[in-house]
Amino acid sequence: MRAPFDHIRTWIFDLDNTLYPAETNLFALIDVRMTDYVSERLGLDREAALKVQKDYFYRFGTTLSGLMLEHGTDPHEFLDYVHDIDLDRVAPCPVTSAGLARLPGRKLIFTNGDVDYAGRVLDRLELAHHFEAIHDIHATAYQPKPHEAAYTSLISALDIDPASAVFVEDMARNLKPAKQLGMTTVWINNGSEGGTHDADHSFIDHEIPALGDWLAALTQETAG
Repeated sequence: MRAPFDHIRTWIFDLDNTLYPAETNLFALIDVRMTDYVSERLGLDREAALKVQKDYFYRFGTTLSGLMLEHGTDPHEFLDYVHDIDLDRVAPCPVTSAGLARLPGRKLIFTNGDVDYAGRVLDRLELAHHFEAIHDIHATAYQPKPHEAAYTSLISALDIDPASAVFVEDMARNLKPAKQLGMTTVWINNGSEGGTHDADHSFIDHEIPALGDWLAALTQETAG
């Protein structure tokens, strides 16, 4: 593996807008479902529901966390509802798959979504076979990124040495706890919604525009 990643033994990836391009715009479908859920659950019109949804996202890390804390929402009900979407717009990326195949060490998914949804997306991307485990919102006891408890649960559950781990993520603010815990951080600055929120290069080690090309460049010596 090429420097400065030759010490990495565990590769941790976010799912949405990380393993596939932000322009896939899959989250737009989830966003509509979340607004519908908030509207129905709280008895609000869609405009008011959207404001609540985004407020919870920025204040609590996810809309779900805000709904759970403020309204006692059942997380399984919410996740099943918002992830009931068509994944036809998600397509495989052979470049990403080839790059992942060449990475030495463990490969993990760390997501604020759930295992069922992540599995469906990975199947569409034809990437599932690359990953050892998915650490999801249930596994973090509903403490989402960027709450530190989510990261410590990941480290504990999957026996990760942060000093030899890298975390790749499109939401800049989600990299801060990873950096504080000793991980190398990679920000995919690809224009995803909220991606630049609270961005600070004090906790961003590397900034890239897309995953596939970065993996290809990173692993080309190994491939050769």
